[in-house]
Amino acid sequence: MIIDRNLTPYMVFAEDPIIVALRKMTANKERIVFVVDASGVLLGVLTDGDFRRWVINAPDIDFDVPVLDVANRNPATSRIGVDEKTMREALPNGAMHLPLLDDRGHVMAIAIDRSDELRIGERRIGPGFPAYVIAEIGNNHNGDVDLAKRLVDLAADLGADAVKFQLRDMDSLYRQSGGATEGEDLAAQYTLDLLRKFSLPAEELFAVFDHCRDRGIEVFCTPWDHTSVEDLAAYGVPAFKIASADLTNHELLKDVGSRSIPTIVSTGMSSETEIRESIEVLKNLGTPFALLHCQSMYPAPFKDVNLAYMDKLAEIGECPVGYSGHERGIHVPIAAVARGASIIEKHFTIDKTMEGNDHQVSLLPEEFEQMVRQIREVEEAIGKRDTREVTHGEKINRINLAKSLVAARPITTGQRISAEDVTIKSPGRGLQPNRLTDLVGRRAHRDLQAGDFFFAGDLDDAMPTGRDFTFRRPWGLPVRYHDALQLLQHSSPDFLEFHFSYKDLDIDPADVFDKPLDIGFTTHLPDLFAGDFLVDLASRDEAHWRRSIDEVQRTIDVTRELKKYFPKEERPIMVVTMGGFTMDGHIPPSERIGKYDRITEAVGHLDTDGIRMLAQTLPPYPWLLGGQQYHNLFMDPDDTIRFCEDSGVRLCLDISHSKLSANWLGIPFSEMVEKLAPYSDHLHIVDASGVDGEGDQVGEGEVDWPVLAEQLDRLAPDAPFIPEIWQGHVNNGEGFWVALDRLEEWF
Repeated sequence: MIIDRNLTPYMVFAEDPIIVALRKMTANKERIVFVVDASGVLLGVLTDGDFRRWVINAPDIDFDVPVLDVANRNPATSRIGVDEKTMREALPNGAMHLPLLDDRGHVMAIAIDRSDELRIGERRIGPGFPAYVIAEIGNNHNGDVDLAKRLVDLAADLGADAVKFQLRDMDSLYRQSGGATEGEDLAAQYTLDLLRKFSLPAEELFAVFDHCRDRGIEVFCTPWDHTSVEDLAAYGVPAFKIASADLTNHELLKDVGSRSIPTIVSTGMSSETEIRESIEVLKNLGTPFALLHCQSMYPAPFKDVNLAYMDKLAEIGECPVGYSGHERGIHVPIAAVARGASIIEKHFTIDKTMEGNDHQVSLLPEEFEQMVRQIREVEEAIGKRDTREVTHGEKINRINLAKSLVAARPITTGQRISAEDVTIKSPGRGLQPNRLTDLVGRRAHRDLQAGDFFFAGDLDDAMPTGRDFTFRRPWGLPVRYHDALQLLQHSSPDFLEFHFSYKDLDIDPADVFDKPLDIGFTTHLPDLFAGDFLVDLASRDEAHWRRSIDEVQRTIDVTRELKKYFPKEERPIMVVTMGGFTMDGHIPPSERIGKYDRITEAVGHLDTDGIRMLAQTLPPYPWLLGGQQYHNLFMDPDDTIRFCEDSGVRLCLDISHSKLSANWLGIPFSEMVEKLAPYSDHLHIVDASGVDGEGDQVGEGEVDWPVLAEQLDRLAPDAPFIPEIWQGHVNNGEGFWVALDRLEEWF
């Protein structure tokens, strides 16, 4: 059984409209809510089934009906604190949720008939959820409340999910009053002397707990005796921790387990028989629990850690399992997460040389931070067993490294394609070689020259084509020199946006255009220059910074040169990726301002007369040089706006990039658009998913297009746009035509 005391996701008031209940049912993912009065007294329960029955029988559907009118007013309940057997007997057949009430009918907790997860506060712990990382402070505060609070602050800053302490009542715990050591063995004398010297009394420890709540980090505690259990329960800890030394102390287990408070139990120093006995005690009490595999030596030899036993522990406990480590280093807890640990507990200190035997097996702040970071990286790397997708970065590399089906000789429209008409060549821009049998025998939709790629559209009976599109704002097409005139044959954009490669900058526009064109144009700085060089106007490396300025200036000069072929465009836009990237991780937010200031300084060295240089908004994880890197600037809307106001530089709002950044920052995309759109003079329109799914086709990602269209009409009504679909230009612009066709509905 799971006993969930976080009631907010489940509770609705009797007078709330039913639509409020439905939203809560969807959000809590349990498909149930409990209807209470203003005092929290249970009045009824609403499930999916109750709602469906109401819909079927209601003559008119009115979502403003009070939820109590629809709820089951005679639900099954049980008393808080009863054992698991009693709760199961009260649970109706097929039901999974049981409200646990106090003597006056107030809902105190929800029992959920499932043992595969544990809930502490708002966190769900178990398979499929991020590992719950506990910084075990224990007595490493050495009896100093200020040091205890400092350790709490560090743990919160370094990414711990919770901190844990220990509480002892020396008189009730030890056989001699006050923990006297006369006549005890040497080891016991040493331990008792440390405890008497460094243990914090309950009232001082609770002051530290209050500080934890102020810092927003969960705190719980190991009670070593019944007095401490009583004190912690009265304080209201969200969980108990049972130390390995007390696994066989069934009386303490019963005291803790009778309180229906989530409990984490370490299993060091015990045999499997003893572990099974204690599991039985906890199950009979109905308390929600998790088990930690543990090797109780300080430090523990690697040969004795035996992480493989976590699998057996999960089997016999039928509960979430984790690892409590006392070995040297951080690699074993990371390996434990890779093996499925749902909880990691490691001791934490600021100085390993301090008095006390826990300090030497504790992690220093920088070690703890590295452990948390690498645990999260490993969790990302584990992924999903039944999913294998070609990632965006792999797609880029496949284009560069793989091979394609290409025409071996000229082919005319309507001709049936034979095996002799097709060969396999690099790069991988076109149809993959494994589609050869699908291609042979089909009739060609178009004329092909020797060396032309075949594309997925060649396998369809019809291909999307360009046409005259109608939008409320100017629109254009992203092009290269080599395909600009070809794409213009299929549609009539208001402008072209030249996405230069570094070699394009050396091409004479006169070799491309034999006369001026009656449309506008914009340009885009190359993403990469010769020698694997990436423009970074924020760089502190003087040589890199100077070359970055030179490459941007060269692109500005080429943009000016193009004006003679597009006389309608008096001040063309040039989109620039300004820089601020790093190779190995994101920088702290506090370091961003200095990088923005460096860009402002660089802009002052540029001659931008006659053009409008715009800074492109950026994603958190760009795909450059064949792999993932890190952007730091032009992601957070607040510091981006500060840069715009300080430098006078306006924005190109890239919808895909900014959606990815909003996901990464954990803010609504609508909020980001609301802030950035007023500073934006140009738009790159494309979908996105997750934090690095860049360039998705419109309607195939996570962008809410009707909402976005309303915001852009209101906040940036005159900003032109291009559909910047990844590989949208292939197959005569197939991706662009699909995007534009879909965008007409909203733009």
